[in-house]
Amino acid sequence: MRTIFWDYENQQIKMIDQRKLPVSMEIHICQTIDETVTAIREMVIRGAPAIGICAAFGLALAAQRSKSQQVSGLVADLEIASFKLQKARPTAVNLTWGITRILDEARNFTGNADELKGLILSKAQQLADEDVMINLKLASFGADLIEDGDTIIHHCNTGALAAVDWGTAIGAIRMAHERGLHLHVLVDETRPRLQGSRLTAWELDRYGISYEIITDNMSGYFLRSGIVNKVLFGADRVAANGDVINKIGTYMLALAANENNVPVFSFVPTSSIDISVENGDQVPIEERPQEEVLNISVFNIKATPEGAHARNPAFDVTPNELINAIVTEKGVLHQPYALTIAEIFN
Repeated sequence: MRTIFWDYENQQIKMIDQRKLPVSMEIHICQTIDETVTAIREMVIRGAPAIGICAAFGLALAAQRSKSQQVSGLVADLEIASFKLQKARPTAVNLTWGITRILDEARNFTGNADELKGLILSKAQQLADEDVMINLKLASFGADLIEDGDTIIHHCNTGALAAVDWGTAIGAIRMAHERGLHLHVLVDETRPRLQGSRLTAWELDRYGISYEIITDNMSGYFLRSGIVNKVLFGADRVAANGDVINKIGTYMLALAANENNVPVFSFVPTSSIDISVENGDQVPIEERPQEEVLNISVFNIKATPEGAHARNPAFDVTPNELINAIVTEKGVLHQPYALTIAEIFN
């Protein structure tokens, strides 16, 4: 099933509640724009492509719930909803991308309010369907980079759960597996929310792909051992120069991989590439609540002293010189990224 989809019978958004995995598979329902914003902020749904589509469906939901009978009033309600959505998570550019695609349709529409509501929902559904096709293309390009017998370190979660379906880096691993290649994945736990051990391991298990979970700080050990052939991860945003903004811990992983001559690949749909920012230092980095770090337990015992404080940046910036290739649905990009990225947008 898809990570997120529109319930046409009840006019609401449904999504897999990723907070409950891997213990239980539950469907979360959003019936208002505020519930949709909360779902994004609290990571009921996560992954750059997925939250972009969630934002698009969120505006469709806002349109359906709008009481305005005039197009101007409906567009005004959409503007208010888009402002709320934009603030939910600031780093992933797909959120803005999904909002912009819908608002452009609304602002340029000529017709009545009911027709606009139908158009917005149709456009959101189109974006969701396009996301699946984009990921399939991206995965095919990425699978070509994977060789039989590869051991891969993967960070965070880039599978179907991070998109509408299929996924990016995990999508490529899955496609390589379905082509008959024998692979083994070392799954970074991805602290503090453990998207690797909770979500990526769950997906790989369902696909029948060989894996082992490692803590984030074990990556250097395995890279130096010589058993790792490639490092794969996604991106929540890529700057115009190829700097990759991704889940916290990506930068350290890329540094260790480069030190040990292991190639590093970032997998992103072009909707995650933001040519409006020159480099990664210009991207706002979300800092999440310190409780995500402090409320961790070991053997059912709280792992931090009472009264402790913590920092919790959700992303870091990996400079483009540490990335061997950026895999998109339009092909595999290489250095100089400023030129190859510009070419695909031109």
